[in-house]
Amino acid sequence: MTQEHHTTHPPKNQSLGISSSSSPVHLKFIDICYRVKIENNGGNNLIGSILGGSETSTSDDCSRIQERSILEGITGMVHPGELLAVLGPSGSGKSTLLNALGGRLHGHQFTGTVLANGRKLSKTVLRRTGFVTQDDVLYPHLTVRETLIFCALLRLPQSLTRGEKTEVADSVIAELGLSKCENTIIGNTFIRGVSGGERKRVSIAHEMLVNPSLLILDEPTSGLDSTAAHRLVSTLAGLAHQKGKTVVTSVHQPSSRVFQMFDTVLVLSEGRCIYFGKASEAMSYFESVDFRPSFPMNPADFLLDLANGVWQQDGAERQNIRQSLVVAYNDMLSSKVKDACLCFDTQALMKEHMCSPVDNEYYNTKSKCVKGLNTWFIQFTILIQRSLKERKHETFNPLRVFQVIAASLLAGFMWWHSDFRDIQDRLGLLFFFSIFWGVFPSFNAVFAFPQDRAMFMKERASGMYTLSSYFMARIVGDAPMELILPTIFISITYWMCGLKPDFVAFLLTLLILLAYVLVSQGLGFAVGAIIMDAKQGSTVVTVTMLAFVLTGGYYVHKVPGFMAWMKYISSTFYGYRLLIHVQYGQGREIWYMLGCFQYGSKHASCRFIEDDIQGQISTFSCMGILVIMFFGYRLLAYLALRRIKA
Repeated sequence: MTQEHHTTHPPKNQSLGISSSSSPVHLKFIDICYRVKIENNGGNNLIGSILGGSETSTSDDCSRIQERSILEGITGMVHPGELLAVLGPSGSGKSTLLNALGGRLHGHQFTGTVLANGRKLSKTVLRRTGFVTQDDVLYPHLTVRETLIFCALLRLPQSLTRGEKTEVADSVIAELGLSKCENTIIGNTFIRGVSGGERKRVSIAHEMLVNPSLLILDEPTSGLDSTAAHRLVSTLAGLAHQKGKTVVTSVHQPSSRVFQMFDTVLVLSEGRCIYFGKASEAMSYFESVDFRPSFPMNPADFLLDLANGVWQQDGAERQNIRQSLVVAYNDMLSSKVKDACLCFDTQALMKEHMCSPVDNEYYNTKSKCVKGLNTWFIQFTILIQRSLKERKHETFNPLRVFQVIAASLLAGFMWWHSDFRDIQDRLGLLFFFSIFWGVFPSFNAVFAFPQDRAMFMKERASGMYTLSSYFMARIVGDAPMELILPTIFISITYWMCGLKPDFVAFLLTLLILLAYVLVSQGLGFAVGAIIMDAKQGSTVVTVTMLAFVLTGGYYVHKVPGFMAWMKYISSTFYGYRLLIHVQYGQGREIWYMLGCFQYGSKHASCRFIEDDIQGQISTFSCMGILVIMFFGYRLLAYLALRRIKA
């Protein structure tokens, strides 16, 4: 992206407040420290080698609890209109520092002070903070414009109309140079969509919708080529210099062109600071402490070499210089940086009342702050619309549709116009319905919440919606789409197999099957939400459905006493009983047809259905238990999701 994207803006941006700057944020962080406790079994130092930092043993046992310092005494500041770059090798603590600056670190492991305009971080400031994570968490089937419009509908206040929110999204699209790809889907590893640089700009646009005063980005150039990285950093520099925003970003390995755009640089090495100051003065500082490159090179590469503890002098490579750099920084710069942070007065630049991240022009008021959270019903409605747009591609995947139609045709030909008197064959068909539509929806549903976890946590952290509105939208939005395929299945199979030729019986069979599908889906939701791991969840739900199928009443009629209780928690058991009842009632007419009263129970078919007639659970009991399971599984899923911290 070229620089002209930042210098020209549509007039409507002014009316909506996108181009005008919101209340500035002067960010200061003093003595930031973060330590974690790690259990070290048998002296395994793998985690320590990854995280880096100092180590303190708290026990002499073989399994010792150790504390590792991820950040230690980090101090600095950044003002509106500045771009601060945090440099350092992998494991140096860059992401942890950004989480601290974004108010996402809590607990006794975190110490130090983070001040915005001279005050501790508050909800008001955090609402004016945009946080772009390292991974681009986006829905793959939505277009760029759809992604940003749904985000605008959820994040912008309800005092704005839908049309105004759409205008805000269009303005941000133009501002970040996304107009050419606005109708292209996001895509992912398996689906072709926008490029990596465009996807990263969409993530930034997510946060720019609320016109943040403070923008924090975790390695936004990862995975981008040099040109794309330069364009992206140019965008960030434009937001800082021309929009007056405070921008903090971590960068893993910037090119020399990218490095020149940084106003301030903070270099980390194993959780400690070895330089904080102007980017243009970094090389002269290290020369003053006798660290200079042996040949002209990219300043960023030189700084990263020093942060990694490697430095070439006179053609020879010297290592383990980190401690010297930390000592030099503490002797020469640390006290100056801390004094500058403590002495800098931001009060004169602050407004007494800081409003929400969107300018007061949004609300047609200048006298007070306006809280613009959408109501529960608005959140629910928007999430339903987004869910239907995204899930339809997954639900009606060609392979999935082929799987259902192939199974229906295969069953139809296998039981082609089966005889009403072939009881064993008919019961086998009904139990096949129970198996297929028990395993299929539960196995698909178990992936729902684990796959959505990253997006759910990101959006919840941004305060876009409540847990209950998200949960209800997911449950209600998925239900109608999940019922279309079983309807097609039973419409084909029922008449091919020659089941009871009565339209009322067909409708009852369809309703029972759909209810059974919803119960099985609820089981998948519950297991997925409790375990929150797709592979483990699929294994658990497979074993659970296997137990339900074995105790469903077809394979074994006389279940051993110590396992008999399992059939009473088996949804397959109750669904199968209801399907039998629709076709054969209580079964007495079959006994008369087969002459069971004449032969007694010696006839094979008579013995087969005897257990289904005697001591059978009533139809209303089966229906009531399925209703309880329907709500019970979903309640378990909701309670499990409440454990997840945003």
